[in-house]
Amino acid sequence: MDVYFLGTGAGMPTTRRNVSSMALRLYEERGSFWMFDCGEGTQHQILRSPLKLSKCEFIFITHLHGDHLFGLPGLLSSRAHQGGTTPLTVFGPRGLGKYMKTVFEVSQTEVPYPLLIKEIEAGIVWSDDQFSVTALPLEHRVPSFGYRIQEKDRPGRLKFEMLRDKGIPPGPLYGQLKQGIDVQLPDGELVFAASVLGEAIPGKKIAILGDTRPCDNAVRLARHVDLLVHEATFLEDKAENAHEFGHSTAKQAATIAQKAGAKKLALTHFSSRYKDEELIQQLLAEAVSIFPNTELADEHHIITTS
Repeated sequence: MDVYFLGTGAGMPTTRRNVSSMALRLYEERGSFWMFDCGEGTQHQILRSPLKLSKCEFIFITHLHGDHLFGLPGLLSSRAHQGGTTPLTVFGPRGLGKYMKTVFEVSQTEVPYPLLIKEIEAGIVWSDDQFSVTALPLEHRVPSFGYRIQEKDRPGRLKFEMLRDKGIPPGPLYGQLKQGIDVQLPDGELVFAASVLGEAIPGKKIAILGDTRPCDNAVRLARHVDLLVHEATFLEDKAENAHEFGHSTAKQAATIAQKAGAKKLALTHFSSRYKDEELIQQLLAEAVSIFPNTELADEHHIITTS
């Protein structure tokens, strides 16, 4: 599980950075990836990446500002031409359905695969036996959500020495026990899965936030996550600008990570005023002064949960 960044700029694209989009890659867990936001030009970024739209399972939109949304109609239209035939669900704030309906009607666009647009409210917006996704509102100029992706705990490792002592050879019985299924041996002995499994392996936790001022829900979503992805639109000397426009500074993002007890912080959504690498590094330096385990996101850059 890792995050592949497709666009890390704020507001408008530059020659250096595209606008917001990223992919949570879950190839080992699900054989798919989930996208978060889809600013203009995202499908071009995907063409320059190892990502395949046919593997996209869900798209989560944080809010309806264009730099997070305007690439979505084109990407959904193009997906079928890149082998995408499986169902796709797009989650986002109220108004997303109207936007997509209007764009598709006016442009006479049809997609040949099952497409569901789901407008969300605060709470768990999706779950299965592997993952759950929780959304909470943030503080921005328009309704903006953050998402918490929680992998459910996985079964512990098999105690192979104990199994060998019982004379159980590797094979299908190991698979059943690993799944928590009790098995009966040929001699009639019943082996309880719980007795041959180690402690459950905690699932990974990631928080990916939309545009926001510092707020309590940002801390709630990021509580003890392995990775927090947070916007850092401005340096601290522009804190008043950040507040006025519903954004955060790098230092404020780091403070959220610290309060939440996050393990790692990834900064993204940098203002186009910071074109020079020296200024970008100042964003990192301000965050590291508060939260040392901080990384800067970049185009086609991967940040892991470890």
